[in-house]
Amino acid sequence: MRIVDVAAFYTPYGGGVKTYIDRKLLAGPAAGHEVICIAPGPGYRTEERGPNARVVYLENPQFPLDRRYHYFRDVETLHATLDQLQPDVVECSSPWRSARYVGEWAGRAPRAMVMHADPMSAYAYRWFDPLFSRPVIDRMFGMFWRHLQRMDRLYDGAVTTGEDQTNRLLAGGMKRVVTNPMGVQPGIFSPELRDEGLRARLLERCSLGPEATLLLGAGRHGPEKRWPMMIEAVTLAGAKAPVGLVIAGDGRDRARVARAAADNPHVHLLTPVSDRREVARLFASCDALLHGCEAEVFCTVGGEARAAGLPLIMPDRGGASDHAKLAHGWLYESANPRSAADAIVDFIETPREPVRARAVELAKSVRTIDEHFADLFAYYEALIANPVVPRRNGQAVLPARADLSSLPGPA
Repeated sequence: MRIVDVAAFYTPYGGGVKTYIDRKLLAGPAAGHEVICIAPGPGYRTEERGPNARVVYLENPQFPLDRRYHYFRDVETLHATLDQLQPDVVECSSPWRSARYVGEWAGRAPRAMVMHADPMSAYAYRWFDPLFSRPVIDRMFGMFWRHLQRMDRLYDGAVTTGEDQTNRLLAGGMKRVVTNPMGVQPGIFSPELRDEGLRARLLERCSLGPEATLLLGAGRHGPEKRWPMMIEAVTLAGAKAPVGLVIAGDGRDRARVARAAADNPHVHLLTPVSDRREVARLFASCDALLHGCEAEVFCTVGGEARAAGLPLIMPDRGGASDHAKLAHGWLYESANPRSAADAIVDFIETPREPVRARAVELAKSVRTIDEHFADLFAYYEALIANPVVPRRNGQAVLPARADLSSLPGPA
Protein backbone atom coordinates (compact mmCIF):
# COMPACT_ATOMS: atom_id res chain seq x y z
CA MET A 1 0.00 0.00 0.00
CA ARG A 2 1.01 3.61 -0.46
CA ILE A 3 1.01 5.46 2.88
CA VAL A 4 1.15 9.25 2.79
CA ASP A 5 1.96 10.97 6.08
CA VAL A 6 1.07 14.68 6.26
CA ALA A 7 3.47 15.83 8.96
CA ALA A 8 3.23 19.47 10.02
CA PHE A 9 5.97 19.07 12.65
CA TYR A 10 8.54 17.26 10.52
CA THR A 11 11.72 19.34 10.27
CA PRO A 12 15.29 18.53 9.20
CA TYR A 13 16.48 19.96 12.53
CA GLY A 14 15.34 16.94 14.54
CA GLY A 15 12.72 16.22 17.14
CA GLY A 16 10.54 13.29 18.11
CA VAL A 17 8.29 13.44 15.04
CA LYS A 18 11.30 13.36 12.71
CA THR A 19 12.83 10.41 14.57
CA TYR A 20 9.54 8.51 14.33
CA ILE A 21 8.90 9.23 10.65
CA ASP A 22 12.50 8.52 9.63
CA ARG A 23 12.15 5.09 11.21
CA LYS A 24 8.83 4.57 9.41
CA LEU A 25 10.50 5.47 6.09
CA LEU A 26 12.71 2.42 6.73
CA ALA A 27 10.09 0.10 8.21
CA GLY A 28 7.45 0.65 5.54
CA PRO A 29 9.51 -0.39 2.50
CA ALA A 30 10.99 -3.29 4.49
CA ALA A 31 7.41 -4.54 4.94
CA GLY A 32 6.57 -4.08 1.25
CA HIS A 33 4.85 -0.69 1.51
CA GLU A 34 5.60 2.75 0.05
CA VAL A 35 5.88 5.62 2.55
CA ILE A 36 5.76 9.28 1.52
CA CYS A 37 5.98 12.12 4.04
CA ILE A 38 4.56 15.54 3.08
CA ALA A 39 6.02 18.33 5.22
CA PRO A 40 5.94 22.15 5.12
CA GLY A 41 9.25 23.80 4.30
CA PRO A 42 10.94 26.91 2.85
CA GLY A 43 10.47 25.67 -0.71
CA TYR A 44 9.40 22.75 -2.84
CA ARG A 45 11.80 19.83 -2.94
CA THR A 46 11.85 16.05 -2.70
CA GLU A 47 14.25 13.94 -0.66
CA GLU A 48 14.58 10.36 -1.80
CA ARG A 49 15.15 8.06 1.19
CA GLY A 50 15.65 4.85 -0.75
CA PRO A 51 13.29 2.59 -2.67
CA ASN A 52 9.65 3.45 -1.91
CA ALA A 53 10.51 6.14 0.63
CA ARG A 54 10.67 9.92 0.21
CA VAL A 55 9.96 13.25 1.89
CA VAL A 56 8.13 15.91 -0.14
CA TYR A 57 8.48 19.46 1.15
CA LEU A 58 5.83 22.03 0.15
CA GLU A 59 6.59 25.75 0.38
CA ASN A 60 4.86 27.24 3.41
CA PRO A 61 5.58 29.98 6.00
CA GLN A 62 7.87 29.63 8.99
CA PHE A 63 6.25 28.98 12.34
CA PRO A 64 6.64 32.30 14.23
CA LEU A 65 7.32 30.77 17.68
CA ASP A 66 10.05 28.39 16.47
CA ARG A 67 11.85 29.26 13.24
CA ARG A 68 13.03 25.66 12.77
CA TYR A 69 9.47 24.71 11.82
CA HIS A 70 7.07 25.68 9.05
CA TYR A 71 3.29 25.28 9.01
CA PHE A 72 0.74 24.36 6.34
CA ARG A 73 -1.10 27.41 5.05
CA ASP A 74 -1.40 26.58 1.33
CA VAL A 75 -4.26 24.09 1.48
CA GLU A 76 -4.77 24.06 -2.31
CA THR A 77 -1.23 22.81 -2.96
CA LEU A 78 -1.53 20.24 -0.19
CA HIS A 79 -4.76 18.89 -1.67
CA ALA A 80 -3.30 18.91 -5.19
CA THR A 81 -0.27 16.94 -3.94
CA LEU A 82 -2.54 14.36 -2.32
CA ASP A 83 -4.53 14.14 -5.58
CA GLN A 84 -1.31 13.55 -7.49
CA LEU A 85 0.03 10.91 -5.09
CA GLN A 86 -3.23 8.93 -4.92
CA PRO A 87 -2.52 7.34 -1.52
CA ASP A 88 -4.14 4.15 -0.28
CA VAL A 89 -4.25 5.64 3.22
CA VAL A 90 -3.41 9.10 4.61
CA GLU A 91 -1.90 9.65 8.02
CA CYS A 92 -1.88 13.05 9.72
CA SER A 93 0.73 13.64 12.42
CA SER A 94 -0.77 16.77 14.02
CA PRO A 95 -4.19 17.45 15.59
CA TRP A 96 -4.15 21.11 14.54
CA ARG A 97 -5.02 22.89 11.29
CA SER A 98 -3.35 20.31 9.04
CA ALA A 99 -5.71 17.68 10.49
CA ARG A 100 -8.65 19.69 9.20
CA TYR A 101 -6.99 20.14 5.79
CA VAL A 102 -6.44 16.39 5.47
CA GLY A 103 -9.90 15.56 6.81
CA GLU A 104 -11.54 17.86 4.25
CA TRP A 105 -9.47 16.61 1.30
CA ALA A 106 -11.81 15.29 -1.42
CA GLY A 107 -10.06 11.96 -1.82
CA ARG A 108 -11.35 8.44 -1.38
CA ALA A 109 -8.52 7.14 0.80
CA PRO A 110 -9.24 6.39 4.45
CA ARG A 111 -7.29 8.54 6.86
CA ALA A 112 -5.94 8.24 10.38
CA MET A 113 -4.77 10.87 12.87
CA VAL A 114 -1.70 9.82 14.87
CA MET A 115 -1.58 11.65 18.19
CA HIS A 116 2.09 12.55 18.55
CA ALA A 117 1.14 15.38 20.90
CA ASP A 118 -1.11 15.88 23.92
CA PRO A 119 -1.80 19.63 23.95
CA MET A 120 -4.17 19.50 26.91
CA SER A 121 -1.56 17.88 29.16
CA ALA A 122 1.38 19.85 27.80
CA TYR A 123 -0.30 23.23 28.19
CA ALA A 124 -3.83 23.53 29.61
CA TYR A 125 -3.56 21.03 32.46
CA ARG A 126 0.00 22.04 33.33
CA TRP A 127 -0.93 25.72 33.48
CA PHE A 128 -4.28 25.48 35.25
CA ASP A 129 -4.20 22.28 37.35
CA PRO A 130 -3.14 24.23 40.47
CA LEU A 131 -6.19 26.47 40.10
CA PHE A 132 -9.07 24.45 38.67
CA SER A 133 -10.35 20.89 38.44
CA ARG A 134 -9.88 18.92 35.23
CA PRO A 135 -13.59 19.15 34.25
CA VAL A 136 -13.45 22.94 34.63
CA ILE A 137 -10.28 23.12 32.51
CA ASP A 138 -11.87 20.92 29.86
CA ARG A 139 -14.85 23.26 29.67
CA MET A 140 -12.51 26.26 29.42
CA PHE A 141 -10.90 24.60 26.39
CA GLY A 142 -14.15 23.30 24.92
CA MET A 143 -13.24 24.68 21.50
CA PHE A 144 -10.32 22.25 21.29
CA TRP A 145 -12.48 19.28 22.28
CA ARG A 146 -15.11 20.25 19.71
CA HIS A 147 -12.35 20.43 17.09
CA LEU A 148 -11.25 16.88 18.00
CA GLN A 149 -14.86 15.68 17.90
CA ARG A 150 -15.20 17.04 14.38
CA MET A 151 -11.92 15.40 13.33
CA ASP A 152 -13.27 12.16 14.79
CA ARG A 153 -16.09 12.32 12.24
CA LEU A 154 -13.77 13.10 9.33
CA TYR A 155 -11.17 10.43 10.12
CA ASP A 156 -11.51 6.67 10.04
CA GLY A 157 -9.49 6.43 13.22
CA ALA A 158 -7.14 8.10 15.66
CA VAL A 159 -4.05 6.32 16.98
CA THR A 160 -2.50 6.94 20.38
CA THR A 161 0.52 5.25 21.90
CA GLY A 162 -0.82 4.95 25.45
CA GLU A 163 -3.98 3.97 27.31
CA ASP A 164 -3.96 7.15 29.40
CA GLN A 165 -4.42 9.37 26.34
CA THR A 166 -6.85 6.96 24.71
CA ASN A 167 -9.10 7.04 27.75
CA ARG A 168 -9.09 10.85 27.90
CA LEU A 169 -9.88 11.19 24.18
CA LEU A 170 -12.77 8.75 24.52
CA ALA A 171 -14.01 10.69 27.55
CA GLY A 172 -13.72 13.85 25.45
CA GLY A 173 -16.22 12.59 22.89
CA MET A 174 -14.06 10.83 20.30
CA LYS A 175 -15.29 7.39 19.20
CA ARG A 176 -12.65 5.97 16.85
CA VAL A 177 -9.54 5.86 19.02
CA VAL A 178 -7.17 2.89 19.09
CA THR A 179 -4.04 2.33 21.17
CA ASN A 180 -0.85 1.17 19.47
CA PRO A 181 2.03 1.46 21.97
CA MET A 182 5.25 2.70 20.47
CA GLY A 183 8.52 0.94 21.12
CA VAL A 184 12.27 1.33 21.39
CA GLN A 185 14.91 0.94 18.73
CA PRO A 186 16.01 -2.69 18.89
CA GLY A 187 19.55 -3.72 19.69
CA ILE A 188 20.60 -0.56 21.55
CA PHE A 189 19.53 -0.72 25.21
CA SER A 190 20.37 -3.70 27.43
CA PRO A 191 20.97 -4.47 31.13
CA GLU A 192 24.20 -6.18 30.04
CA LEU A 193 25.74 -2.75 29.40
CA ARG A 194 25.79 -1.94 33.12
CA ASP A 195 29.18 -0.51 34.15
CA GLU A 196 29.80 -0.33 37.89
CA GLY A 197 32.87 1.84 37.30
CA LEU A 198 30.78 4.39 35.42
CA ARG A 199 28.18 4.28 38.19
CA ALA A 200 30.85 5.02 40.81
CA ARG A 201 32.22 7.92 38.76
CA LEU A 202 28.78 9.42 38.33
CA LEU A 203 28.10 9.19 42.07
CA GLU A 204 31.47 10.85 42.67
CA ARG A 205 30.33 13.75 40.49
CA CYS A 206 27.32 13.94 42.78
CA SER A 207 29.66 14.08 45.81
CA LEU A 208 28.49 10.66 46.97
CA GLY A 209 30.03 7.26 47.55
CA PRO A 210 29.10 3.98 45.81
CA GLU A 211 26.74 3.04 48.64
CA ALA A 212 24.34 5.86 47.61
CA THR A 213 21.46 5.51 45.16
CA LEU A 214 22.00 6.91 41.66
CA LEU A 215 18.92 8.21 39.84
CA LEU A 216 18.86 9.13 36.17
CA GLY A 217 16.84 11.93 34.61
CA ALA A 218 16.88 12.11 30.82
CA GLY A 219 15.14 14.36 28.34
CA ARG A 220 14.91 17.77 26.77
CA HIS A 221 15.27 20.78 29.05
CA GLY A 222 11.82 22.26 28.60
CA PRO A 223 9.29 23.56 31.13
CA GLU A 224 6.91 20.61 30.72
CA LYS A 225 9.68 18.21 31.83
CA ARG A 226 9.55 19.69 35.34
CA TRP A 227 13.30 19.41 36.09
CA PRO A 228 13.25 21.93 38.98
CA MET A 229 10.49 19.87 40.60
CA MET A 230 12.55 16.68 40.17
CA ILE A 231 15.54 18.37 41.76
CA GLU A 232 13.36 19.51 44.67
CA ALA A 233 12.08 15.94 45.11
CA VAL A 234 15.62 14.55 45.19
CA THR A 235 16.63 17.22 47.70
CA LEU A 236 13.71 16.26 49.97
CA ALA A 237 14.50 12.55 49.64
CA GLY A 238 18.17 13.23 50.34
CA ALA A 239 17.27 14.30 53.86
CA LYS A 240 16.34 10.65 54.56
CA ALA A 241 18.82 8.69 52.43
CA PRO A 242 21.92 9.38 50.33
CA VAL A 243 20.74 9.84 46.74
CA GLY A 244 22.20 11.49 43.66
CA LEU A 245 20.62 12.57 40.39
CA VAL A 246 22.36 12.89 37.03
CA ILE A 247 20.43 14.69 34.29
CA ALA A 248 21.15 13.91 30.64
CA GLY A 249 19.78 16.26 28.01
CA ASP A 250 19.81 19.79 26.72
CA GLY A 251 17.42 22.51 25.64
CA ARG A 252 16.37 26.10 25.97
CA ASP A 253 15.72 25.75 29.73
CA ARG A 254 19.20 24.46 30.55
CA ALA A 255 20.19 27.64 32.42
CA ARG A 256 17.02 27.42 34.53
CA VAL A 257 17.70 23.76 35.31
CA ALA A 258 21.30 24.61 36.25
CA ARG A 259 20.10 27.30 38.64
CA ALA A 260 17.69 24.84 40.26
CA ALA A 261 20.55 22.35 40.76
CA ALA A 262 23.09 24.89 41.99
CA ASP A 263 22.26 24.49 45.69
CA ASN A 264 22.35 20.68 45.73
CA PRO A 265 25.81 19.11 45.29
CA HIS A 266 24.15 15.74 44.76
CA VAL A 267 22.60 16.79 41.43
CA HIS A 268 24.82 16.83 38.35
CA LEU A 269 23.99 18.01 34.82
CA LEU A 270 25.79 15.88 32.27
CA THR A 271 27.29 17.18 29.06
CA PRO A 272 24.88 16.19 26.25
CA VAL A 273 25.69 12.74 24.87
CA SER A 274 24.88 12.00 21.20
CA ASP A 275 26.38 8.51 20.86
CA ARG A 276 23.46 6.10 21.33
CA ARG A 277 25.72 3.33 22.63
CA GLU A 278 27.06 5.63 25.33
CA VAL A 279 23.53 6.69 26.19
CA ALA A 280 22.58 3.02 26.56
CA ARG A 281 25.58 2.40 28.82
CA LEU A 282 24.60 5.41 30.94
CA PHE A 283 21.04 4.13 31.33
CA ALA A 284 22.11 0.63 32.33
CA SER A 285 24.60 1.95 34.89
CA CYS A 286 22.12 3.91 37.02
CA ASP A 287 19.81 2.51 39.71
CA ALA A 288 16.45 3.90 38.55
CA LEU A 289 14.88 6.38 36.16
CA LEU A 290 13.22 9.43 37.72
CA HIS A 291 10.81 11.22 35.38
CA GLY A 292 8.75 14.36 35.85
CA CYS A 293 6.69 14.92 32.70
CA GLU A 294 3.08 13.75 32.70
CA ALA A 295 2.33 15.27 29.27
CA GLU A 296 4.14 12.81 26.99
CA VAL A 297 1.98 10.55 24.85
CA PHE A 298 4.45 7.65 24.92
CA CYS A 299 7.50 8.70 26.96
CA THR A 300 10.27 7.17 24.85
CA VAL A 301 12.78 7.53 27.68
CA GLY A 302 10.57 5.28 29.81
CA GLY A 303 10.68 2.54 27.21
CA GLU A 304 14.44 2.89 26.81
CA ALA A 305 14.95 2.72 30.57
CA ARG A 306 12.85 -0.44 30.77
CA ALA A 307 14.91 -1.99 27.96
CA ALA A 308 18.06 -1.09 29.94
CA GLY A 309 16.74 -2.93 33.01
CA LEU A 310 16.01 0.15 35.12
CA PRO A 311 13.22 0.40 37.71
CA LEU A 312 10.98 3.43 37.11
CA ILE A 313 9.76 6.27 39.35
CA MET A 314 7.11 8.07 37.31
CA PRO A 315 4.17 10.51 37.49
CA ASP A 316 0.74 8.91 37.66
CA ARG A 317 -0.53 10.42 34.40
CA GLY A 318 0.43 10.28 30.75
CA GLY A 319 2.61 7.86 28.84
CA ALA A 320 5.08 7.73 31.74
CA SER A 321 2.47 6.08 33.95
CA ASP A 322 1.83 3.39 31.32
CA HIS A 323 5.51 2.40 31.49
CA ALA A 324 5.55 2.35 35.28
CA LYS A 325 2.55 0.02 35.37
CA LEU A 326 4.15 -2.36 32.86
CA ALA A 327 7.39 -2.34 34.86
CA HIS A 328 5.76 -2.64 38.32
CA GLY A 329 7.45 0.66 39.13
CA TRP A 330 6.76 3.52 41.52
CA LEU A 331 4.04 6.10 40.81
CA TYR A 332 3.68 9.49 42.47
CA GLU A 333 1.11 12.26 42.19
CA SER A 334 1.90 14.29 39.08
CA ALA A 335 3.42 17.75 39.69
CA ASN A 336 3.83 17.04 43.42
CA PRO A 337 7.49 17.13 44.57
CA ARG A 338 6.71 15.74 48.03
CA SER A 339 4.88 12.79 46.54
CA ALA A 340 7.84 12.22 44.20
CA ALA A 341 10.22 12.38 47.17
CA ASP A 342 8.14 9.79 49.02
CA ALA A 343 8.30 7.49 45.99
CA ILE A 344 12.09 7.92 45.82
CA VAL A 345 12.48 7.04 49.51
CA ASP A 346 10.18 4.06 49.12
CA PHE A 347 12.30 2.82 46.21
CA ILE A 348 15.52 3.27 48.19
CA GLU A 349 14.13 1.40 51.20
CA THR A 350 12.93 -1.55 49.09
CA PRO A 351 15.49 -4.39 48.91
CA ARG A 352 17.49 -3.66 45.77
CA GLU A 353 18.37 -7.07 44.38
CA PRO A 354 14.81 -8.40 43.87
CA VAL A 355 13.80 -5.09 42.28
CA ARG A 356 16.73 -5.14 39.88
CA ALA A 357 16.23 -8.82 39.05
CA ARG A 358 12.60 -8.13 38.14
CA ALA A 359 13.55 -5.12 35.99
CA VAL A 360 16.22 -7.11 34.15
CA GLU A 361 13.77 -9.92 33.45
CA LEU A 362 11.08 -7.48 32.21
CA ALA A 363 13.63 -5.82 29.89
CA LYS A 364 13.42 -8.89 27.66
CA SER A 365 9.79 -8.17 26.75
CA VAL A 366 9.97 -4.42 26.01
CA ARG A 367 8.15 -3.63 22.78
CA THR A 368 10.23 -2.48 19.80
CA ILE A 369 9.42 0.27 17.33
CA ASP A 370 9.32 -2.34 14.55
CA GLU A 371 6.50 -4.15 16.37
CA HIS A 372 4.66 -0.83 16.59
CA PHE A 373 4.94 -0.28 12.85
CA ALA A 374 3.88 -3.84 12.04
CA ASP A 375 0.68 -3.26 14.02
CA LEU A 376 0.19 0.18 12.46
CA PHE A 377 0.48 -1.15 8.92
CA ALA A 378 -1.93 -3.98 9.72
CA TYR A 379 -4.39 -1.40 11.07
CA TYR A 380 -4.10 0.66 7.88
CA GLU A 381 -4.68 -2.41 5.73
CA ALA A 382 -7.85 -3.08 7.73
CA LEU A 383 -9.04 0.51 7.17
CA ILE A 384 -8.45 0.18 3.42
CA ALA A 385 -10.45 -3.05 3.35
CA ASN A 386 -13.22 -1.67 5.57
CA PRO A 387 -13.29 2.16 5.73
CA VAL A 388 -15.11 3.55 8.74
CA VAL A 389 -16.16 6.92 7.28
CA PRO A 390 -18.58 6.82 4.32
CA ARG A 391 -17.46 9.17 1.56
CA ARG A 392 -19.39 10.52 -1.41
CA ASN A 393 -17.24 11.97 -4.20
CA GLY A 394 -14.35 11.87 -1.79
CA GLN A 395 -16.09 13.91 0.92
CA ALA A 396 -17.00 12.44 4.30
CA VAL A 397 -20.74 11.92 4.66
CA LEU A 398 -21.47 13.32 8.11
CA PRO A 399 -24.60 12.53 10.11
CA ALA A 400 -27.46 14.96 9.84
CA ARG A 401 -26.56 16.35 13.26
CA ALA A 402 -23.07 17.40 12.22
CA ASP A 403 -23.21 20.80 13.91
CA LEU A 404 -20.81 20.27 16.79
CA SER A 405 -20.90 23.79 18.19
CA SER A 406 -22.94 22.79 21.23
CA LEU A 407 -21.05 19.63 22.16
CA PRO A 408 -19.33 19.79 25.56
CA GLY A 409 -15.83 18.70 26.41
CA PRO A 410 -15.24 15.74 28.69
CA ALA A 411 -17.24 15.76 31.89
